Amino acid sequence: MKNFTIIFIILMLAVFSGFKIYRNSEKIVLKTLRGDILQIDFNNNKIIDDNETICVVGLETFGANLQYQQETLQKRLNLKPDSAIAIGFMTDRYVEDYITNKKVRVKFTSQKSPECRYAEIYTEKENYAERLYKNGFGIYNGKVSDKFYNNIEEANKLKLVILNHHSKKYHKSNCKYGLIAHDAIVMQQKDLPEDTKPCKFCYPQNKSVRKAKNKPASYISPAPSKMTNGSIEFLLTDLTTKLKPDKSCSSQVCRIILREINSAQKTIDAAIYGWDAIPALETAFENAIKRGVVLRMVYDETTRGSSYYPDTKKLAALSSASNNDKNIDSASTNFIMHNKFLVIDGKEVITGSMNYSQTGLSGFNSNNLIVIKSKEIAGLYTEEFNQMLAGKFHTAKVKSSLPRSYILGRSKVSVYFSPQDRVITSRIIQLVNNSKKYVYVPAFLITHEGLSQALINAKKRGVDVRLIIDATNSSSRRSSVSLLRNVGIPVKVENYAGKMHSKSIIIDDKYIITGSMNFSNSGEKKNDENTLIIEDNRLAGFYRDFFLYLWKKIPDKYLKQNVRAEGKDSIGSCSDGIDNNFDGLIDSHDAACR
Repeated sequence: MKNFTIIFIILMLAVFSGFKIYRNSEKIVLKTLRGDILQIDFNNNKIIDDNETICVVGLETFGANLQYQQETLQKRLNLKPDSAIAIGFMTDRYVEDYITNKKVRVKFTSQKSPECRYAEIYTEKENYAERLYKNGFGIYNGKVSDKFYNNIEEANKLKLVILNHHSKKYHKSNCKYGLIAHDAIVMQQKDLPEDTKPCKFCYPQNKSVRKAKNKPASYISPAPSKMTNGSIEFLLTDLTTKLKPDKSCSSQVCRIILREINSAQKTIDAAIYGWDAIPALETAFENAIKRGVVLRMVYDETTRGSSYYPDTKKLAALSSASNNDKNIDSASTNFIMHNKFLVIDGKEVITGSMNYSQTGLSGFNSNNLIVIKSKEIAGLYTEEFNQMLAGKFHTAKVKSSLPRSYILGRSKVSVYFSPQDRVITSRIIQLVNNSKKYVYVPAFLITHEGLSQALINAKKRGVDVRLIIDATNSSSRRSSVSLLRNVGIPVKVENYAGKMHSKSIIIDDKYIITGSMNFSNSGEKKNDENTLIIEDNRLAGFYRDFFLYLWKKIPDKYLKQNVRAEGKDSIGSCSDGIDNNFDGLIDSHDAACR
């Protein structure tokens, strides 16, 4: 009996050791360059290093990345360039969802090339190459399935174009000028930014083109307001062009949110500071509920039992479950639930600095909106949402044990929540301290002493530090505007009716820091907030250009003097129907407008 027990223990230890070795042999797929070219994190540092690019043995796929086109395969299968790109676009979406950020087992072969190491890839259940072949997304050992050609027929219906970010022109997917573009991305025509123009060779104009009128010397060309980069859709609103808010839902950001609510199939979790009843969005929520979508909501409430936005409880009443931060935590009178995010169907997050109000949704305020398609990131936000729905707000929340950083295409996205993550102290100051070229800050306010000091130190190292701050908070007692100006940091105060409502930092064409959190002690240590740190040179460059466009539009005199939020120097503020300085007086009733 004793021997049997010893043998049993040895066997169990062997099984456990084998299982541990098996689990340790699994590695995370960080990125897909094409369906048959994967980048795998072998050293577990969450960064793509040398020798971590894997070509899948026996597998050939098309992709929408113009740098990795399969011309030989295209000719072998007798496909037109636009059909190859179309099936590549569909394959990229399938592979991104199926394999990115998933654990795989890698079995290396003796085959080698300068570009990659060759290996067989296995997921938990099956051979990765065989799965792509069976589902019509890959050619495996020279074999093509019937489903492959069915997928091509469906892919050709997607109306794809090639957008050249440099020229801001879009081309048909078989256009030779689009195919040779160096800074280009394939996307559906319906997702094109509004400021792009068609290639004149792809879309010839029949009508005679009128000669453009000469623009005044002071004219500043608008910067792009939207960029799509794989799994991330990034939008910006311009307070210098929309001088009066409305509830029409005609803005780009409102239409995007409307699109996502209309596409919801199962769930919508809304963590929003408050709600203005925008008719189109309200109807979309009601229709979603009618088709079986479960709407849940958490929101901010004052100690007087009201919300900052008057229609908040109306939306809460539509929800199957809702909660607010004063229901449980009424003692935290100066803490707020300041999030502005939606989680759609557990696989997509909409977040950013924009409130769900007419001033936000109309594009009147300067904000950003980010749509992220990632089940893992949606899982993080759902976990945070569930804490608040259960009554854990503010300092009652606990830190997530889930991974915080994910590779999405060309981007690395890290997610933080306030107050539990203390993100300014733990991460943002570090990034400012490591800056080399520039730090640009478009923000509603800055009062955090540690961050202000980090900006001062960066300036002393020769880094180009600039800030655009909203007029409302520029002269407050806690504002760092005077401190920063006194040490030579250029700080402009915006002079428009809308708010500079962004809470963002752009660093070195590499990082974007943004979300719902203002750069204050309350934002970091008290309020419910979410913050993203996005590492992506293309998105950072896009946001940098938008910042510099706003910088040019704000006169240099506001580098030295501040502006009343409501007054004659604040463009549009005396005719917008809004109480811009929160004194209870609107337009001509405010002394500064008379």
